[in-house]
Amino acid sequence: MNTFHKMSLKFLAASVLASLAGTAFADSIHDALSNSTAYADFNLRMETADQDNALKDASALTLRTWIGFSTGSVNGFSFTAEVEDSRIVMGQDEFSVGPAGFNPGEYSVIADPETTELDQAYIQYKSDNFTGRLGRQVITLEDHRFVGHVAWRQDKQTFDAVSAKYAFSKDVEVFYSYLYKRNRIFAEAADLDSKDHIVHATYKSPIGKFAAYAYLLEVDNDTPNALDTYGVSFDGKMKGDSINWAYGAEFATQSSESGSGETATDFDASYFNAYVGATISGITAKVDYEVLGSDDGLYGFATPLATLHKFNGWTDQFLTTPAQGLRDLKFSLSGKLAGGKWIVAYHDFSADESTPGVDDLGSEINLQYTKKFDGKYRFGIKYGTYDADDFKVDTNRFWMWVGTRF
Repeated sequence: MNTFHKMSLKFLAASVLASLAGTAFADSIHDALSNSTAYADFNLRMETADQDNALKDASALTLRTWIGFSTGSVNGFSFTAEVEDSRIVMGQDEFSVGPAGFNPGEYSVIADPETTELDQAYIQYKSDNFTGRLGRQVITLEDHRFVGHVAWRQDKQTFDAVSAKYAFSKDVEVFYSYLYKRNRIFAEAADLDSKDHIVHATYKSPIGKFAAYAYLLEVDNDTPNALDTYGVSFDGKMKGDSINWAYGAEFATQSSESGSGETATDFDASYFNAYVGATISGITAKVDYEVLGSDDGLYGFATPLATLHKFNGWTDQFLTTPAQGLRDLKFSLSGKLAGGKWIVAYHDFSADESTPGVDDLGSEINLQYTKKFDGKYRFGIKYGTYDADDFKVDTNRFWMWVGTRF
């Protein structure tokens, strides 16, 4: 066989293989698209706020829409995208959102600005023990105390990030993420470039779950700054004949550095939380004691990536920890009623390190009832009232919402 024929056969064989490979890849793409899922989620919410100060009482009626799409997998790879939109309904816009520049300083704050933005867009690779993501994504860890999506607000928090999760076994898992942008809840104008490192590891033991973490945060604003937090936690459960118990504890240390030269600051603070809950005949009683420590009354322990609304009262008095720190003793009861869920909670707040005139930080009562209908629709009603003392002013907030998901 001459050289030309040999080359011709080799070229033909290569062409056939390429064609088959191309066909197989095209078939994989077709299967991935065929197995794609799309969804839409709508949340219509009324919120009111009144405070005992010079600000006007606030009221808002907003509709939040999520529209998302996730492909099937091709050799472990998939793609997810989600668009979010929040609109004011029926002209109910008597509220302020300072970071978004909406009616600043006129009304009490209701942090739901009008916005349309790309909420998520990431490529994912997944194998048996490994999951990696690149792009804009939701990241939540544990109970959202340090890293959460703040999805209670109409514009939820996401991150531009590279993340990886590896399971060494069914009991041991490690998560790492590098965050290069924080897409916050105040629309795109208030987003922050960052250089954050998130490390989180868990171990599920026979007596409960242990976690250890390091959150090394830095805002990328050409100014020296660092917020480094290291901590450990434990959560356990125990079933009895008539009582089921839940209990846990957490401890963390934090250092905060900012600025340079004579204006530089350097603070240290600690965090502690302990809780115990008991469920009897469908009613759960829980006591939770949380301390966000202070550095000599000059700096309070901070959790800037958290779902803050979930903690320290729903009227949002402590989204930023006071310089005196915060001690929150919380008592709650929860259960089921008429096919829905209810909760009643009481918070007693005080300073961790008192300063002249700042010691008793007030108290708050929270009430909520939620219910789902036909597995498709949801309804909720919620109220919070804060009774001020040495800090802030009396505040009342009320919410009612309906939603559905397709």
